[in-house]
Amino acid sequence: MTLPLTDPQLLRLEQLLGDPALDQALPLDEVQAYLCAALSGPQAMPEAQWLSEVLGGVDADGDGPGREAAELLRLLAAALEAELASGEAPVLLLYPIDGDEGGPSDLVSWCQAYLHGIDTAVDGWFEFLGAEEGKEDSEDICFLDEQLFTLFMLTGDAEAAAAAAGDDWLSGEELERLQDECEARLPQVVADIYRFWAARRAVRTVRRETAKVGRNDPCTCGSGKKFKNCCGAA
Repeated sequence: MTLPLTDPQLLRLEQLLGDPALDQALPLDEVQAYLCAALSGPQAMPEAQWLSEVLGGVDADGDGPGREAAELLRLLAAALEAELASGEAPVLLLYPIDGDEGGPSDLVSWCQAYLHGIDTAVDGWFEFLGAEEGKEDSEDICFLDEQLFTLFMLTGDAEAAAAAAGDDWLSGEELERLQDECEARLPQVVADIYRFWAARRAVRTVRRETAKVGRNDPCTCGSGKKFKNCCGAA
């Protein structure tokens, strides 16, 4: 079982990400969000790619803080993937808005980093599912769209899209209630999206590993007959 990072390890990673030598690195909360997306999708993002994104282009194999940070980031990614694979909602690493310890958490930055992970994925999520303009969305597309609405709601993108389309939007207590619901749902949404993609990867792997049997090939049942004269006769 992959163990989560200890508090001292997380603190050290946080310090490294703030090192002047890694001035373009993501802060720890955005690292977690980005990795949640990078580990999901039609295929997991290659390690070299997400390390480069997280460290701001610094060589993870070079000398200095980038190397140490990369080692801790690999541990964080492994622990996070194990947590997501279990279906357990991750505990989000969040900073307070404007550094106010008593203030609300900065969910906007976390969600934006997750969405950036989707944008930089090897395969486009919706394109992979066959989304096309003018084509009716499949159940998979609708499910994914529904989950991502939680993030778009928290970043304000959902409201902006409604305004651009000239649609009515919520206000007052109704809006606050929806925002609270999305905030509470976010960790489980992240886990559900990971498992959604993991299930589709499993199906794709089974299909690739099952070799197609030609009609003139020996039957896979071991009878010695050609497939067309045996199990393929039907």
